[in-house]
Amino acid sequence: MSLAPFKSPTTFPLTASRILLSYYLTNGLSAALGLLMISGAIQYFIGNVAAAAASVGVIVCIPPDQAAPRQGKIWQLLPAALIGLPLFTAVQFWHNSPWILGALLIPSTFLAFLGAAWGKRGLPISVSAMFAMIFSMATPQAANVNLLVDNCLYFALGAGLYLGYATLANSLLNQRYRVQILADTLLLLAKLLQTQAQQFAANAELALHGQILQQQTALADQLQTARDLVLENPNTLKRQRLAGMLIQALEIRDHLLVCELDLEFFKQNHDHQPLLVELQRLLIITATELQQQADALLLKHIPNVIHSHREHLAAQPWADTNTSKLLRGLAGRISLIRDETAKLSRIARSELAPDVELIHSAWRMFVSPLAWSWRPLINHWHWQAPPLRHALRAAAAIGFAYGLSLILPWKAHAYWILLTIVVVLRGSLAQTLERRNSRVLGTLLGCLLAGAIIYTHPSAIGLLVLITIAQALAHGFSAKRYLVTAISATVLGLVQAHMLNFAANPVVDVLERLADTLIGAAIAWPFSYLFPSWERSQIPKLIKRSLSAQAQHAQLALGMVQSTTNPAAELDWRLARREAYNSLSALVQATERAIAEPRAVQPPLALLEQLIAQSYQLLAQLTAAKTLISLRRERLDMMQIGEALRNTSDKIHVHLVGEKCREKSIDDLNDELLMLNMLSDPFAEDLSPWLLRRLNLAERIAVELRLCADKLLADEQSV
Repeated sequence: MSLAPFKSPTTFPLTASRILLSYYLTNGLSAALGLLMISGAIQYFIGNVAAAAASVGVIVCIPPDQAAPRQGKIWQLLPAALIGLPLFTAVQFWHNSPWILGALLIPSTFLAFLGAAWGKRGLPISVSAMFAMIFSMATPQAANVNLLVDNCLYFALGAGLYLGYATLANSLLNQRYRVQILADTLLLLAKLLQTQAQQFAANAELALHGQILQQQTALADQLQTARDLVLENPNTLKRQRLAGMLIQALEIRDHLLVCELDLEFFKQNHDHQPLLVELQRLLIITATELQQQADALLLKHIPNVIHSHREHLAAQPWADTNTSKLLRGLAGRISLIRDETAKLSRIARSELAPDVELIHSAWRMFVSPLAWSWRPLINHWHWQAPPLRHALRAAAAIGFAYGLSLILPWKAHAYWILLTIVVVLRGSLAQTLERRNSRVLGTLLGCLLAGAIIYTHPSAIGLLVLITIAQALAHGFSAKRYLVTAISATVLGLVQAHMLNFAANPVVDVLERLADTLIGAAIAWPFSYLFPSWERSQIPKLIKRSLSAQAQHAQLALGMVQSTTNPAAELDWRLARREAYNSLSALVQATERAIAEPRAVQPPLALLEQLIAQSYQLLAQLTAAKTLISLRRERLDMMQIGEALRNTSDKIHVHLVGEKCREKSIDDLNDELLMLNMLSDPFAEDLSPWLLRRLNLAERIAVELRLCADKLLADEQSV
C-alpha cells in the first residue's frame, strides 16, 4: 500500500497528537509495559510477595531507561541494578533497627548523589540508588533470614528481567525512536523560527531576546540527543535519510542565527516595513512547513513539497540605499533557510540523496561517549565542586527527614517524605523551587484524582490498566514536565496501596500522603541553601570555556580558504561549532538559574546577558562569513580577502584568549558607515566588500566580548 502525500490535520489537536506520538511517551509506555509484564508473570508463577519485591527491582532500573542508541544500552542500565541490589538488601536487613538504618541512609545518600558528577548520565543512577533504599523501606520486612534472602533474590530477578526487556525493547524501537526524536527536533526548530520571526516586527518586545536564548539552549540540548540516536550506525537508506535531515536542520539553525544581524538598521526606517513583513511571513511559513515535516514523520506520510521562494525574494521592489542593500542581504539569508528547508523536504521525500560521506565520517565524532569513567568524579572531588556540595546537602536533608519521620504518628508511610526530598532537591536553587512547586501541586491533584478513582470502585482489570498508564506518564514526562510526573506518581502509589490493601482507610492514606509531601518539600527547600554552590562561582569557568570555544570556532570557520571540499576541515569546523553552541548553552542555563538566587550572591546579570548576546552575534557573523566562503566563493576576490581572513582569525584569537584586551582596539577598526558605503549589490556583484564588513564586525564584537568578559572575571575576583 503506497503512502499518500501528507497534509497537516486541522481538526485533531496537534499538540495532543504530537505528545501521543513522542519518543518520551513511547519510552514511558515501554517501561510501564515491562513493569506490568514482569510483575504480573512473577505474581502468577510465584506469588504476591515475590511480585512486590521484583517490582521494586524493576522500578529501580527504570529511571536510566531512556530512548538511547542500541550500542551500550545495557551499560546505561546495569549500574542501577548493581548499586540497587546491595542497598535494597542492607535496608531489608536493618529494617527494624532505626538507628543503624539511619547510619546507612546518610552515607549512602551522599554516595548516590555524587552521581551528578556524570551529568545527565549520572543523575538517573542517583535516583535509582535512592529508590532502592526508599522502596525497600516501603516493603514489609521479612520475618526471618530465609525470607529476607528470598526478597533480595526476587529483587534481583525483577531487575535482571527488566535489563533484558529494556535492552530488547530499545533495540526494537530504535528506528521509531530515530524518527520521533528527529520530529521533536524539527518542532523545536520551528518554534525558534516563529519566535525569531516576531523580531521582524517594528514593535518587537525586548523579552523576545531572552525567549530566543532559552529556545536556542533547548534546541542545542535536543540536537545532541538527536545526534546520539540518529547518527548511530547510519548503514541503511532510511537511517541515512534521517541523518541527512538532521544535518539540514543544523544548517537551518545556523542560517537562522545570522538572520538577527542588522535588524535594528531596518526597523529604524519605516520604508522597509513592508519588506520586513514579507520576510517575516516567509519565516512563519517555513516554521509551519517544518512542523508539517515533523507531523509527516510521526504519522509515516510523505511530506509536502517545499519551494525555495528565491525568485520571489529577488523580485521584490528593492531601493538603492545602503540599508536596502543590507535588507537584500537579509533576504539572501532567508533564501538560504528556504533552500535548506526545501533540501530537507527533498531528502524526506527520497528525491535527494543525503551526503553519505559526511554522515559516515561524522557520526562517531558527534555522539556522546558510552563508557563510564572515574575521571568526572575525580575532577569534582574538591570543596568548590557543585556535585560534592549537592551530595553533602542531600545527605543532611535525608538524615534530618529520617529522624523526623521516626516521631511522626504515621511511620508506615515515612518513606514518602524521603522520596519527596529525592525528587525535589536539585543541584540549584532555581531547579529545587521549580520541583517543589510541581511536587506539591502534583501530589494535591494526584490525591484528588486517586480518591475519585477509588470512590468509583473500578474493576481489578481497570485498576491494572490505570496503573500501567500512570507509570508510563510518570516515567515519560520525568524530564519534560515534572508536574505530570508528580500527578501520575501519586495516582500510581495510592492506587497500588489500595489494591494491596496497605491502607485500611483510603481517605486517611490520601491525607497522610499529602502531609508527607508537604513535609518533604518543606525540608528540601531550606536545605537547598546548605553548602550552596551559587552560580556565581561557576560563571568564570563557563566564560573561559566559551571564549576558548569561540576562538577555536573563528580559526576554523575563517581558515577554510584553500579548499571548501576538505572533509577533515569540514568535520573539525562542525565539532568546533558544536562546542561553541554547547558552551554558550551552559552559560545561558547558569544565568537563568542565577536569577532565582538571592540578590546578594547573584552575578552581574546585565553584564552576563550582554556577554551572551555578543557571543551569539559573533557566532552569527562568523557563520555569515563562512557561508559566503562556502556558497559564494566564485563571487569573491580570493586574492583580496585571503590575507584579511588570516589576519581576522589571528586577531580574534588574540582578543578572546590572549592578554587583556584594550578598549582602544575598537577604535582601530574600520568605521561601520564607511563599510556600508563600500557594499555592492548582494544579488549581482562582487561580494568581497560584504565579507570584509563581516570580518570587521566580527573583530569588533570579539573586542567587546572580551572587554565584557574581563569585567565579569574582575568582578568575581573582587568578591
